[in-house]
Amino acid sequence: MEPAGKTVVTVTKRQENIRRGIYILPNLITAGSLFAGFYSMIETLSGNYGSAAVWIFISAICDGLDGKVARLTGTTSQFGVEFDSLADLVAFGVTPGLMMYAWALKPFGRLGWLAAFLFVVCGALRLARFNVQVETVESKRFVGLPIPAAASMVASTVLLFNHFGWPSSYKRLAILALIYLLAFLMVSSVKYYSFKDPELIKRQPFGFLVLAVVLLIIVAAEPAVMVFVIMLCYVLSGPIGFLVGLPRRMRLEKAMHKGHEEQTHSS
Repeated sequence: MEPAGKTVVTVTKRQENIRRGIYILPNLITAGSLFAGFYSMIETLSGNYGSAAVWIFISAICDGLDGKVARLTGTTSQFGVEFDSLADLVAFGVTPGLMMYAWALKPFGRLGWLAAFLFVVCGALRLARFNVQVETVESKRFVGLPIPAAASMVASTVLLFNHFGWPSSYKRLAILALIYLLAFLMVSSVKYYSFKDPELIKRQPFGFLVLAVVLLIIVAAEPAVMVFVIMLCYVLSGPIGFLVGLPRRMRLEKAMHKGHEEQTHSS
């Protein structure tokens, strides 16, 4: 149990840090992410689901920028971390949950809004676990599907269905299955690439630039389809990587168990 004196000192230090001021630029970008998520809810209530989906992507872009700006400018702070988590819960938890319910899950009645709530609560649990494990988990990997990626997957699905004009009976079943999958992946221990590898911003072979340009052209040609494909590939990359690495992990565990038994017998 932490001593009371230490707690008072920690709280006092935090209060003093806030009195000295907060960093404007990264927190302003976080506020922009929160604004985009809130405006997406406004569009959802107006029945403009395609626009609501686009605003979720805008929120995701802002969410990706605030942390990078804070690290590049040396303006990271505990206040910014907490503000970012609260903004993420609204923009990528409550907003897509409301959009899914209004767009596809409302005909299911109680089961519909419970499914939407499952997405929200799993997103909140994912954020809480991330904040607790941020110092102990490698930066190159996320444990569980990141909540911005889950929200972006939902938004890309809305854009895909609107693009092809598929009937409402299809989207109801698809979203119901999708929401349970995303909720499970967010609270799972499946690892996802975080794109925080410093090697990404270093010199790369010329072919990488050509590939990136070709990818941008394909996305620009069919944005609704390609964004959905990219997000689906990322969502499935975690389970596929887990299954591919499963035999290796089983062999390691078997070898460790065998070594432990031999050590026990020898002693």
